[in-house]
Amino acid sequence: MPAPSRDLTGTVVAVTGAGGGIGGATVRLAVEAGARVVAGDLRPEGLDRLVEELGSDRVVTVVGDVRHEETADRLVAAGVEAWGRVDSVVANAAVGFYGGVLDQSADEVELMVDVTLKGTIWTTRAAVRQFRAQGDGGDLVVLASVAGLLIGGGKEAVYAATKGAQVNLGYALDRELRGEGIRTTVIAPAGVNTPFAAADGRFGDGDPSQGPFMEPADIGGAVVHVLQQPRRMRTELWTMWSLAEQH
Repeated sequence: MPAPSRDLTGTVVAVTGAGGGIGGATVRLAVEAGARVVAGDLRPEGLDRLVEELGSDRVVTVVGDVRHEETADRLVAAGVEAWGRVDSVVANAAVGFYGGVLDQSADEVELMVDVTLKGTIWTTRAAVRQFRAQGDGGDLVVLASVAGLLIGGGKEAVYAATKGAQVNLGYALDRELRGEGIRTTVIAPAGVNTPFAAADGRFGDGDPSQGPFMEPADIGGAVVHVLQQPRRMRTELWTMWSLAEQH
């Protein structure tokens, strides 16, 4: 007997940071599961590739900066315009810089806080407005990090602070919204082989593709899994580690 699973066919999923590794993998796996997707990102190139690969009948795109509330509003509105509703919203967009607390510039610190924390807040607020208007619940998924649980590595204090704020936001949203049938899940992975992870300097001169790290599809698969859970259950926090990592 197969495990119970919620069918995503025809549901609408909105994903921020969809032009990157984890976001792109989430879009692809959600479409594979039958969903239609609103893919948002700061840059159009990755979004254009998703549409070319998956089809404009399955993916619509929104180019915008999650630091601004109107970007989140446009993301949700695009799903409503294309398919009449939005069922799930994945807050994936983030920025991180590896280094000591004094190693980042003021602009880099503000960028981490604004994209990772404020961007997540704007995204969840837009989602909740739409879920309440529809009246039949919904799913919020926040992509955080084990750094936000104080079990990551060193030299990431500001990054850890933004990710910790995401974790606490998710817990608070769960307490606030679960009575309305709105599920909130925080997924907190450790090292993932993505351009984001390579670019922030945490691997030094190493190549993350050669290291013991998870792949974007591992995390995207986790997102789709929690969306497919029967509506009678929810996952609050899911930490994910590669087999080789220690904490």
